[in-house]
Amino acid sequence: MKPSVIKIDPEIMSGAPCFAGTRVPIQHLLDYLEGGDSIGEFREDFPTVTHEQVIAFLKEAKESVLDRACANSAR
Repeated sequence: MKPSVIKIDPEIMSGAPCFAGTRVPIQHLLDYLEGGDSIGEFREDFPTVTHEQVIAFLKEAKESVLDRACANSAR
């Protein structure tokens, strides 16, 4: 299993989930996307986050949602 691109450390941004190796909270990406901004616009403002990290996070989020949906439907 690949290591997560999400890092939670109480010493970094008060423990907010961040992109590993950065001080950029995951919530910032979600806020940008919710506001209609593109991944490119997000990365322009947060250049320490790579395109690969963004895509890996979105894949992790997708897998998590699908796993939960499958688990709930099996009940």
